[in-house]
Amino acid sequence: MSRLDRSLIADLPPFEGMAPADLDRILQHARSLLVAREEAIFEQEQEAHSFFLLLDGHVRVVKTTPQGQQVIVRYISPGELMGIAHALGRKTYPASAIAAADCVVLAWPGALWPDFAANFPSFGANTYKTVGTRLQDAHAQVIEMATEQVEQRVARALLRLVKQTGKKTEDGLLIDFPISRQDIAEMTGTTLHTVSRLLTAWEERGLVRSGRQKVAVVEPHKLFLLAEGRLPKA
Repeated sequence: MSRLDRSLIADLPPFEGMAPADLDRILQHARSLLVAREEAIFEQEQEAHSFFLLLDGHVRVVKTTPQGQQVIVRYISPGELMGIAHALGRKTYPASAIAAADCVVLAWPGALWPDFAANFPSFGANTYKTVGTRLQDAHAQVIEMATEQVEQRVARALLRLVKQTGKKTEDGLLIDFPISRQDIAEMTGTTLHTVSRLLTAWEERGLVRSGRQKVAVVEPHKLFLLAEGRLPKA
């Protein structure tokens, strides 16, 4: 297998501040994977055999409840780690990771996690900062679910995705990977019918444009006001 070049990871957040020699040592243990859209990178409750870095594409993290309901916890963008169960003190993955688009991924054996955290302090620090941010995000989403109207939750979810992946197009700020109305429903704890009704109403008001597996935000400021409960009803 050809040697991976350190430029692949040198500028990514988990590896900020690391010496070139350390980057080379880390990459010695990595393997690159191509994952087709809708394939699982890892599955909930599977043994955490590896941890991963997303180089290209987008990944949705899906949690299945004991009742069998699927909830999309978050989306992973290029440059982010995933499958870091060992950082949470777990031996199994707490959720599944599904490729939302064709992906390029680096994978390391899970058994190396303690060595990486101990021998590369900046890697460990950056990773635990990521864990902290994700826990804060999860906390915020729990509060949204408990306190906000569904219209606010859907607006906030779209704004979050636009901030993470938005691409300027003629139609507005396009969420830059295929996303269905069912996906949005699973992100916001609501139904496909409700999401479809909201998007249709927002299209009529000129706030968004949507098509098959794509959504663009035309008026982000108005959508923000709606998410905050400050936009008058049409």
